Amino acid sequence: MVQKWIFIGDSITECGRFEDPQDIGVGYVKMIQEELAQKKDAEILNKGVGGNRVTDLAARWEQDVLSLKPDLVSISIGINDVWRQLDQPQMEQVYPEEFITVLDKLLAETKHTGADIFLMEPTIIEENNDSKGNQMLVPYVDIVRELAAKYDATLVPTHTAFLQTTKTDLTTDGVHMTDAGNKLMADTWLSAYLAVERN
Repeated sequence: MVQKWIFIGDSITECGRFEDPQDIGVGYVKMIQEELAQKKDAEILNKGVGGNRVTDLAARWEQDVLSLKPDLVSISIGINDVWRQLDQPQMEQVYPEEFITVLDKLLAETKHTGADIFLMEPTIIEENNDSKGNQMLVPYVDIVRELAAKYDATLVPTHTAFLQTTKTDLTTDGVHMTDAGNKLMADTWLSAYLAVERN
């Protein structure tokens, strides 16, 4: 029986899906799909939407996740929740207190369906570990780790992977991925997935 896997998030997940007739895009979701094509009978759906914060995910969770009855849900969110504080400070912001409240609710709803949950750490804001954006990102990464433990979700340590890699040119603008950045995300996700499969 074919499983249904949903990857949901912001533009890092979207990555050209709206220009792709197959609605997958050219980013890490596509790379995961290609890697698993011969190993897993799964229909992979990309539900990334550029600019999304966790509050935007909440607004479309029923339509884009719950109503589709997925077997696996992979969530990548948090970058815009921080980046908007830097590039659009006049906006109403999503601070850590709201971030954890909203994400907790989404995870509770998803856990109730029985779907496997993969929680990806927010990646980076600038390829400089000490950047202001990366420092502001820390509490959001901590929240993702905390909620992964709470809901027995699989944590995908993408933030850790980006901080520890010696590779450069992983992003086009400090946030959006190059092919190398997408490959690092895909490899990190697949490592987490294969670890679960072995257990």
